[in-house]
Amino acid sequence: MEKLFVIKIGGNVIDNEQNLQSFLKDFAAVSAKKILIHGGGKIATKIGQQLGIEPNYINGRRITDAATIDLVTMVYGGLVNKKIVAALQSLQCNAIGVTGADGNIIPAVKRPVKEVDFGFVGDIKADAINVKNLGVLLTHDFTLVVAPLTHDGAGQVLNTNADTIASALAVALSSEYDVRLVYCFEKAGVLEDVADEQSVIPLITIEKYKQLKEASKLFEGILPKIDNAFDAINQGVKEVLIGDARDLLQNVTAVTKGTLIQ
Repeated sequence: MEKLFVIKIGGNVIDNEQNLQSFLKDFAAVSAKKILIHGGGKIATKIGQQLGIEPNYINGRRITDAATIDLVTMVYGGLVNKKIVAALQSLQCNAIGVTGADGNIIPAVKRPVKEVDFGFVGDIKADAINVKNLGVLLTHDFTLVVAPLTHDGAGQVLNTNADTIASALAVALSSEYDVRLVYCFEKAGVLEDVADEQSVIPLITIEKYKQLKEASKLFEGILPKIDNAFDAINQGVKEVLIGDARDLLQNVTAVTKGTLIQ
């Protein structure tokens, strides 16, 4: 099977122009097939405030009302996505920017209202991801840059977590490719001691994860990322890498600097 890297970058890279350009230079240099999924929440918040749209969060998740879905569609699908695409074109990387609505690649359903009404937030219909249309673009050597937006099939754009999109795409494409899902963030990897940047755990298997959790060795904030990684692996993704965005070129090789989850 051909190698495919599904790479997700967070706001800490996008929010800093210098960090973003450095990352995109490395991303463009990855020679295998690749997909980039990006966030952009801080930029959306900043522009929203300029427009009089104040952000509203519950449990760390953005409430996406009617004004906010228009805002994030403009910022994620327009400003952030196209700036990244233009930058990659300048680096001779033939990028094409998409949302989940383009080519019907990521159908979703509006999240049901339970204790909280999250508004126009999409939960991905994992079994409906359009692998055929994604494959057409990848086969023709386009590099996909995916904004964190999906759609409900009835004309409504939905705001969807970028980590979740990255995992869902990696799982869906694992039937056609040898997929490594790479989460780039500001730490060097999963740390055994959150205060020590040198304490990166190079490899986590499910057995090792159980041992680390039982010993309360891991920072609580990293647990959802690791749980998501094992969910992806259990559904066909070969491996997941969590590491520093600055180490990308190392982390797409066999000898990684971050934390490889298998």
